[in-house]
Amino acid sequence: MVEIIRIGVDTSKHVFTLHGVDAGGHAVLRRNLSRGQFEGFFAKLAPTDVALEACGASHHWGRQLQGMGHRVRLIPPAYVKPYVKRNKNDAADAAAICEAASRPGMRVVAVKSAAQQASQMVQRVRELLVKQRTQLANAVRGHAAEFGLVSPKGLARVETLLAMIAAVPPEPEPSAPADGQPAQEGGGGPAAARLPQQAREMFALLGEAIAEVDRRIAEVEAKLLALHKASPVSRALAEVPGIGPITAISLMLGAPASQFSSGRDMAAWIGLTPRDHSSGGKQRLGGISRAGNSRLRQLLVLGATAVIAQASKPGRSASPWLKQLLARKPRKLAAVALANKMARIAWAMMTRGEAFRRQPKAA
Repeated sequence: MVEIIRIGVDTSKHVFTLHGVDAGGHAVLRRNLSRGQFEGFFAKLAPTDVALEACGASHHWGRQLQGMGHRVRLIPPAYVKPYVKRNKNDAADAAAICEAASRPGMRVVAVKSAAQQASQMVQRVRELLVKQRTQLANAVRGHAAEFGLVSPKGLARVETLLAMIAAVPPEPEPSAPADGQPAQEGGGGPAAARLPQQAREMFALLGEAIAEVDRRIAEVEAKLLALHKASPVSRALAEVPGIGPITAISLMLGAPASQFSSGRDMAAWIGLTPRDHSSGGKQRLGGISRAGNSRLRQLLVLGATAVIAQASKPGRSASPWLKQLLARKPRKLAAVALANKMARIAWAMMTRGEAFRRQPKAA
């Protein structure tokens, strides 16, 4: 029987397409399996290399295959795409995954444990709830503007806007028209200063929804804070200026520091390095690549922006490096550069187990 040394698996909800090769790289297995047949097939197979795309449910199947003794590699879909030949279908995708896994320099994603995914789920649920709260607040502002009611920017001002809406007198019922006379509005006052009853009810409903989402966010943040306090790595990362508990726990759960050979590699994976389009010995660098984990990049840039805002205040001190950077570059560009440095510091702390060493501040 021909020995299969590597299998590429194209996963889906119900059908799994397999492409296996022998030591010579020749295809010796092309097969479709149902969801129920998948585990049984690999349970009978001798331990081998199995490659899957890092997508939905891939970590679950990675854990299942590892439990059977197989060596699992999860490959990002963007790295598989160049190996797809002509038409795209399940068989071509499985062959491309198998081919990509054969490359010695191919980057892979570490298989997460169920506990790691559960902790990351807490973080992602919080992000979802924050987005929903923002959508509700924007809905309140948009509908209120239709009735001539506006308020300053900021999520904290939405409660003030809802109170303002509640204080607006209701729209009066139109008086009964006399014979031959058109109906008149009663109560006087501009129409913009009055709200129909249906609008008042909808604003009250939106206000209740915002209050409920706020309560849920507070519950999830309490769980995240508990995770942060229980993790020595997360607590150490929070000592870095610009990194708070949310960013620290996000770095610990979402940044696989051990997979990168340097802090620069991790900063590039997060998307905080310039996009390179060089040729003929001439270097051309553009804006940041925006690759990798967009949420991590956003948190790091926001933290860096807060550090710069504090350093720019009169009487505040900052590191000589940051002072010189702000003297030469715009604040937004300096924020990205500082976020890049924070990512490299985080990599060094997570891989070496070191504590943060504060630099002397400029006068």
